[in-house]
Amino acid sequence: MKIAVMGAGAVGCYYGGMLARAGHEVVLVARAAHVEAVRRDGLLLDTLSFSERVRLQADTEPSGVQGAQCVLFCVKSTDTESAGQAMKPYLAPDAVVLSLQNGVDNAERLQTMLAHTVLPAVVYVAAGMAGPGHVRHHGRGELVIAPAPQSQAIAQTFAAAGIPVQVSDNVVGALWAKLVLNCVYNPLSALTGLAYGAIVDSPGLNVPRMMDDIVQECLAVAHAKGIALPAGTVDAVLPLAASMPTQISSTAQDLARGRPTEIDHLNGYIVRQGEALGIATPANRMLQTLVHLREKQMATQANT
Repeated sequence: MKIAVMGAGAVGCYYGGMLARAGHEVVLVARAAHVEAVRRDGLLLDTLSFSERVRLQADTEPSGVQGAQCVLFCVKSTDTESAGQAMKPYLAPDAVVLSLQNGVDNAERLQTMLAHTVLPAVVYVAAGMAGPGHVRHHGRGELVIAPAPQSQAIAQTFAAAGIPVQVSDNVVGALWAKLVLNCVYNPLSALTGLAYGAIVDSPGLNVPRMMDDIVQECLAVAHAKGIALPAGTVDAVLPLAASMPTQISSTAQDLARGRPTEIDHLNGYIVRQGEALGIATPANRMLQTLVHLREKQMATQANT
């Protein structure tokens, strides 16, 4: 299968690398420095169980998706519309697009501009870019995708490459469950600079109580919207830190690189939906505001 990764950061490189390692033709569409390193040395796929260089194609232009049967759409939520429009002219007629993004509405936003099948996917992987052409895997790696005529074939292809995939009728609920986790860990990791394990392992600070304040606001909004959250959504919050203790959130990674974060599509989404529904979300509002203030601070430091 020919597979393209649109927006090949840590998530896209991990899945693209695993699929290329299994023998699939993979092209990464990414930033210039990353593309140059991959073209020169291959992608260094540094996982918990192996570390090896994987040969695959890389391109800086959206035309790199041309001919792909499956496109892993991994851009930031802030770039969904612009990246979708950029790749639209190059999509093969029968291409399937998987939205491997944070937030709950990216697939819907992308579908409005594409005639192709767009499948929302829930991503459970801890990964980060250790440098150009080098992705480091910190844990997990499974996907949950929506049902479609192509879903089972995609699930089988990915499973053969070491990527567990579940096809779920309640992918919306699973996306919301992931949003709950993101609303907790993404801003806390970004604001403290701590990995997930260190955040939770903070005796005397009652971090679980603070986390529950964030979670309860998310649940109130979800229930008001009629979202059927999977059983165990709340119980999964604290154990996440144990399953990926060394992970630094994507929001923290964005701040470290001086890039805009996705906070408006995480805690900010809960705030906006809460306002529309008449539900107070003070914990999420505070985290959204603090991350934006941190962005402002980083921008000021970069300009001095």
